[in-house]
Amino acid sequence: MSVILQTEGLNKIYRLGGFMRSKPIQALNDVNITVESDKPVVIAVVGESGSGKTTLAKTLLRLETPTSGRAIVYDQVVAGQGAIPSKKDFLGLVQPIFQNPFEAFSRYRPVDVYLEETARRVAGMDGIQAENAVTEALKNVGLSYEEVRGKYTAQFSGGELQRISVARALIPDPKLIVADEPVSMIDASRRMIIINLFKRLRDEAGRSFVYITHDLATAYYISDYVAVMNKGRVVEFGPARKVMSDPKHDYTRLLLSSIPTTTSRWRERKRIAS
Repeated sequence: MSVILQTEGLNKIYRLGGFMRSKPIQALNDVNITVESDKPVVIAVVGESGSGKTTLAKTLLRLETPTSGRAIVYDQVVAGQGAIPSKKDFLGLVQPIFQNPFEAFSRYRPVDVYLEETARRVAGMDGIQAENAVTEALKNVGLSYEEVRGKYTAQFSGGELQRISVARALIPDPKLIVADEPVSMIDASRRMIIINLFKRLRDEAGRSFVYITHDLATAYYISDYVAVMNKGRVVEFGPARKVMSDPKHDYTRLLLSSIPTTTSRWRERKRIAS
């Protein structure tokens, strides 16, 4: 059984203001999460804006350095003391999917150039290997090389471009993909395409995900484990169904109460009508 994700006393403190009057802001406050499994999983990290979930994602992606503590992915330290020093080794283990796919690619370069560069520079492939890897990655997200080759970001919808982002993340064959609010910038009618794609990649391609979101409905649908964050702390963590069906923390209950249901909408309509 592997340690898919473990954070040990993870802290991140920012200092705002001038040198003499700087104010500490604790974005992560003693975050401890452990997920051990013999199969790939989806770990949802949920919370409102400012809860610390994006800072956690950036720390796992080495875009932020923790003030203290460390993070472990598949038994390798990726952040904090003792982290694997090689950027190439890290990118072969962990890959990102960002919130806005239109900011993940330059509008001045064809998107397939990025896919090929990922295959060559990160995965160390040669010409034929790189092309085969790009073709396979695009196939995994329901696209073909012919649909993508030579095209720019403006020629794709948000959903299509996010699928291309997923394809790029797959090329180095990572064990963990960190997806930070990956459907929040996509039309509502297309969101489930990405969510179901993550489930399929977990089940068929053997990828684990850290899914950062404020949407508990999709978190419940997709995740095996849920970490609920509030003010930099993990206030509740455990198997998704247990956390969602029997929440122990008041903040989790508050988040769950905000999920619209058919019953709640009917009651609200009756209240307004009366």
